[in-house]
Formats: sequence, C-alpha cells, structure tokens
Amino acid sequence: MPRPTEPSVRTARLDLVPLRAEHAEEMAGVLSDPALHAFTGGTPDTPRALRARYERLVAGSPDPAVLWLNWVLRERALGCLVGTVQATVSGGTAEVAWVVGTPWQGRGYATEAARALVQHVVRVFPVRTVVAHVHPGHHASAAVAAAAGLTATGELQAGEVRWELTPRR
Repeated sequence: MPRPTEPSVRTARLDLVPLRAEHAEEMAGVLSDPALHAFTGGTPDTPRALRARYERLVAGSPDPAVLWLNWVLRERALGCLVGTVQATVSGGTAEVAWVVGTPWQGRGYATEAARALVQHVVRVFPVRTVVAHVHPGHHASAAVAAAAGLTATGELQAGEVRWELTPRR
C-alpha cells in the first residue's frame, strides 16, 4: 500500500503536517481540556504519555496491510497546532477521525481539516468506502462528518453512529 507522497496537506488556513513524536508537548496542551473526552471517554494524556502514543503511531501498524496516517493541524496565521486528523486505511476502507482543541472550536477548522483529509485519502488510496464513527449526541462532529461528504447510516457500532462515503471514481 503506498504512503502519501505529500509531506503535508494544505487548506485555506491549515497545514496538515505528518505527525511526529516531537508534536506531543504542544499537542498535550491542545488536547488538555477534559471536555474533549465527554463523548469518547478517558482523560487527557500527559506530554510523556502522548509522546509514547505518537511514537507508536509514527512507527506504523504492525499489520503491513493496515496503514496509519496521522497529521497535526497547524493554523498558519496563529502559528500553532490546533488539533489532529487521522485515517486508518485497510483494504478498500479508510476510517477517519478528527479532533480540534477546545479554544479553536467553532471556527470551522475541523470541517476544513476533515474535508481535506477525506479528499486526500480518496485521491491517494484506492478506497471504496470512507467511514467515521460519531457519538449520537455529538452534533458538532456529526456536522463535520456531513460537511466532509459522509452520510449517517443509522447503524450503531460501539455506541457510535457509522457515517460513510462511497467515493465516485
């Protein structure tokens, strides 16, 4: 399975920069609000724990048939990181997710980044389906999924609604 050739993905306001372990310190601050875990559970990671997680992600999936793609979102005008997007590509499916830190929510960054992520994955990989899982009460994330071209299926998986897009080829 090919790796993305672009070192980053650019949108109007954001650079989606491939994740590195060195991003952990700044991202720990971005993701530090416990409210970000209201729908997913858990608590914010310490910088050390986040670095260990990022090191595992950067190393890649232990399954050679599965590709982990992770980017941090750098807001160019502010010069700081504001969130992350990710895709797991396996077979003909790409599972996507996004998170934007609380101080930067409500500015359209998640929508901008999710659209770019979906477009990039569809352009670079031969996926037949793009999938996201959104908690049924997380209306903002559902709006992001819809804006990225996905449609709610009504199917629940682990308590989350499955959203899908079948790209036109």
